[in-house]
Amino acid sequence: MPVRIRLQRHGKKGKPFYWIVAADGRAKRDGRYLEKIGTYNPNTNPASVELDVDRAVKWLENGAQPSDTARTLLSYRGAMMKHHLNGGVKKGAFSQDEADKRFATWLEEKQAKIQTKIDGLHEDKATDLSRRLEAEKAVNQKRIADLSAAAKVNDTAESEATEATAEASIDEAELESTEVVQEETPGVEEVKVEDAPAEETVVEASTTHEPKAEEAPAEEVKTEDILAEEEVVKLEETPGEETVVEVPTNDEPKAEEVPTEEVKNEDTPSEKEES
Repeated sequence: MPVRIRLQRHGKKGKPFYWIVAADGRAKRDGRYLEKIGTYNPNTNPASVELDVDRAVKWLENGAQPSDTARTLLSYRGAMMKHHLNGGVKKGAFSQDEADKRFATWLEEKQAKIQTKIDGLHEDKATDLSRRLEAEKAVNQKRIADLSAAAKVNDTAESEATEATAEASIDEAELESTEVVQEETPGVEEVKVEDAPAEETVVEASTTHEPKAEEAPAEEVKTEDILAEEEVVKLEETPGEETVVEVPTNDEPKAEEVPTEEVKNEDTPSEKEES
């Protein structure tokens, strides 16, 4: 099996990174290789390819067969072009200096194409970014306009609500003031009307109080007892006249106190006689 120029995979999952190697055709893809001649990173735009053109041309001249992807990468960097020019020099079609000039002009054209592609990508990226910024600005302006309109609506609603509440409070205050005025005049009359019966009830209570009615007879009983005792003493002093006078006690009813007065009336002649 001849030597093959192929890619050897490296990198992590989802982001591969390749080496361009010259290896035995019987070796595994990621196995042993004879020489590393470049790298290939497809994760960038445009893809970055680094290649040692002279080493690649040497392996091509020695009979190495590139794979399809490796051939594309070699053509991208000019290895295949240089290998073709070296064949023309060997055949005598043109000299080595002419081959070098043609290769230099080809590299300039290729680099210009790559640069135009890079510039186009940057322009596309810039235009996309500006478009997105304009869209975001439009969205923000619309949002600001909506918010300002909503704020105006809220302000008008709040002002109307405050005016309504103020009017309602004024009406309530007026109603309360009128109610207070209406309640004040009947209140005075009621107080005056209620005061008179209160005094009457006090007077009635004073007149109909039972303990006060009982106190007056108690004092009368005391004075009568004193007079009765004096009369008894006087009767004892007079000989021949024995009169028994019942002294009323405090426990007897008021109706029985009348005889004491009769005794007083009866005793008056005796007093006159003694005089």
